[in-house]
Amino acid sequence: MVVSASLATVVVAGVASAFMAWSIGAGSSGSTPFAPAVGANAITTLRAAFIVGILGLTGAVLQGANVTEAVGRELIVGTTLSPVAATVALLVAGGLVAVGVFTGYPIATAFTVTGAVVGTGMALGGQPAWDKYLQIGTLWVLVPVVGGTTAYGVGRLLRGDSLSTPMVVSGLGAIVGGIVVNLQFTALGPGSESASLAGVAATATDWPAFVGASVTTVGLAGATGGILFRRVSIRPDVANREFLLALGALVAFSAGGTQVGLALGPLLPLLDSYDIPLALVLVGGGIGLLAGSWTGAPRMIKALSQDYSSLDPELSIAALIPSFAIAQTAVFFGIPVSFNEIIVSAIVGSGLAGGGSDVGRDKVARTVGAWAGSLALSFAAGYAGYTVVTMASG
Repeated sequence: MVVSASLATVVVAGVASAFMAWSIGAGSSGSTPFAPAVGANAITTLRAAFIVGILGLTGAVLQGANVTEAVGRELIVGTTLSPVAATVALLVAGGLVAVGVFTGYPIATAFTVTGAVVGTGMALGGQPAWDKYLQIGTLWVLVPVVGGTTAYGVGRLLRGDSLSTPMVVSGLGAIVGGIVVNLQFTALGPGSESASLAGVAATATDWPAFVGASVTTVGLAGATGGILFRRVSIRPDVANREFLLALGALVAFSAGGTQVGLALGPLLPLLDSYDIPLALVLVGGGIGLLAGSWTGAPRMIKALSQDYSSLDPELSIAALIPSFAIAQTAVFFGIPVSFNEIIVSAIVGSGLAGGGSDVGRDKVARTVGAWAGSLALSFAAGYAGYTVVTMASG
């Protein structure tokens, strides 16, 4: 009977995790990557939701392990989440994110999940993981500063007359190509380890690892920049649209890698005794993201693409480049990060580079308040929810 009750609780936690994955797919990972492209009329809302779902699933499988492990095992010290605690945390976080989806406000998913997991974990008797909180908090504070200012700077470059547009776009493309070749993918490493294209290329030669990786990075970066320079010189409007859509695809892929861990992390301690491979768990979470992107993302795509700032292709490129870089930084260090925070900050920064007249300042202020409130509310609800459930069952 005890085994049946425990298994039933795990099933309930799994359902809560699936709901959380759907909420994330409908909200942050499903709506944010192509929102600037939709705002620039480079792709339709429904087509963006379809593509981002597939790319999010791929990113979840190939890059989701680091953040999943961090959320599941590194936010609380001295204890692991019980089935009941995991279920409470997932229901609290998923409920808040779903409210954001249906009201049109991009609630910061990482804030709600982190707050809910820490709240339930402390109610369970765990201790705060201060070192991890410092790491997470630092990134959260830097995201709007770095993302917004970088987007502003790139936007000014693309709008300025001091440098030729082909030269600027090709330089930006070279930077993106250099980042891509160094992305970590689980499928490229031995066993459960990750590896990059640059690392794989380095091991295939007799050169020292650093030299091989550097040559590969410079080669792909140069090729990307050269192709873009030629395309922009011939057909600037088409080339900018292609570059914008490619960036949206990279951001969508990165969204899957960063956001799937927010849905799956609390489940990890529960699944240890069932010997389920993490790769299989990531596939399940990625399918949840895909379902949310296809069924619930269009509403949020509209909100992000029109309500915060109206961007043309150049300013949309300026928003997506820092978003991609910040997301991959979070994947590398295993830090839960809000994709809404990343993309909204970049959209606002690039919008200001275009003059700022279309930036919805009131909505930005309300959104920032919603982010801060969601962290405090999810922590309190997680702590109180677990306390109430244990008192009722005891």
